[in-house]
Formats: sequence, structure tokens, C-alpha cells
Amino acid sequence: MRPGRQVRGRTPFAVLVVLLLGAGLLGLLALNTALNEGSFELSRLQRQTTVLTDEQQGLQHQIDQNSAPDALARRAAELGMVPAGGMAFLDLPNGGAVVGTPKAAQDSPPVKRSTAEPWPAKQPAPGAQPSAPPAPGAQPSAPPSG
Repeated sequence: MRPGRQVRGRTPFAVLVVLLLGAGLLGLLALNTALNEGSFELSRLQRQTTVLTDEQQGLQHQIDQNSAPDALARRAAELGMVPAGGMAFLDLPNGGAVVGTPKAAQDSPPVKRSTAEPWPAKQPAPGAQPSAPPAPGAQPSAPPSG
């Protein structure tokens, strides 16, 4: 056998091994890059979760403060509401009997008209025509009773 033929027979095998190793290294590089991108995305989402959790806790604290009985009583007084008098209830399971004695609400000083709006005014939709104010002397329409 010739020495040249022996080298020529090993060359395709060596090239194949080098190509396989190169492809393996490129595959590992691509996998490592994808894992790093996922890690960065995870860090960003964890920071966003922390910020949103803090905001949610702040809003819950506001809700708790505004729904406390003393805050509700103060807000009701600002709106001109007075505590109810005696209350009566219907006992429906027992034939609708009235339990308790109803009394009118009493307020010794005249109730001051509140300047606070009970609900914020809604902003008109973009492009919508604003409603015209009522004419002077016009009576507001009463809701239908029924």
C-alpha cells in the first residue's frame, strides 16, 4: 500500500469529525445564548412583578382606609347625609312581619349643601357633543316611579 492512499482514506473521516465538533460547539453556543435571553426576560418580569405588587398593595391600603367606618361617616356627612333614625326590617320568612319601629332621621342643624361631587364627572367621549345645560327656570325631569 502506498502511504498517500492511507492519508487520503483518513482525510474524509478527519473532516467529518471536525465538522461534527464545530456543529456541536455552534449548537452549544446557540443554546447558551437562548438560556441567557430567557434569564434576562425572567429578571425583567420579576422586577415588573415587584413593582405591580407594590402598586396593588398601595391601592388596597387606600381602599381599606376609605372603607373604614369613620371615613365612610365623614364622607357621608360631607355629602349632607345624616344618620338614620330607628330602623325597621321585614321578617320575610315569618310572613313579612315588620320588626322594629321606623323613625325619621333627625339632624338638629340645617344640613349644609356639600360642594363635593359624590362621583367624579365622566369625561365626554372624544368627538361627542357636550350636553347643553338646562334652560334657566326649567325643572329637572324626575325619574319614572314604579
